[in-house]
Amino acid sequence: MTSQTSTPTLQVCRDCGGGSPIDAHFCPQCTKILSLGRQGDYFSFLGLPRKLNIDPADLEQRFRALSRQFHPDYFYNAAPAERRASLERSSYLNDAYRTVRQPIARVEYLLQLEGLAPRSPEEAGKQVPPALLEEVFALNEELDEIRELRANGSPPDVWRRRLERARQPIDAKRVDHETELQDLAARWDAGASESDRRQVLEALRDRFLERNYISNLLAGIEREINS
Repeated sequence: MTSQTSTPTLQVCRDCGGGSPIDAHFCPQCTKILSLGRQGDYFSFLGLPRKLNIDPADLEQRFRALSRQFHPDYFYNAAPAERRASLERSSYLNDAYRTVRQPIARVEYLLQLEGLAPRSPEEAGKQVPPALLEEVFALNEELDEIRELRANGSPPDVWRRRLERARQPIDAKRVDHETELQDLAARWDAGASESDRRQVLEALRDRFLERNYISNLLAGIEREINS
């Protein structure tokens, strides 16, 4: 499955006018550093396939190698266009590395590339995901009872124990979601028919939104415990 947005396969060197592969950083004709265009993506920029399971050591090696190649110090006496290109590529490299090295950020970025970007966290947080309705309902009831205990002067160790118990099913749900995300990532990386890959992406988007909601629930419980 390819992204819904067509991606150019060539970029043009502004110095000599030669054509270069989209993932090239230096012109193969004149060897000058190429200006950073709007095409391409973080994966291709790093020389990686568009997959969700990557080798952290390989990513780190690629990042350090490109950092040395783009470092502005090497272009101190170069033409202004080359100095600007080195700064652009260095900045883009840092953004790419920060995104791709984090598994969840990597999922979100892939969904954006494939035209299935999830809603913003603020929008997603307003609606309880259907898969979590039962847990959220039970948690809210328990939190109401715990707040009543606190208001009536119940000892902290009593209501905190109840909060810890209330957190357990949400924690279990979080673990289940991590496993589901890993399974879906493996299916995406393995490749399949276009219809199956679309299903994988939609499932990834759902799990991503549910994961964010679970994280917010756990953060709320933690605030109650520490209050």
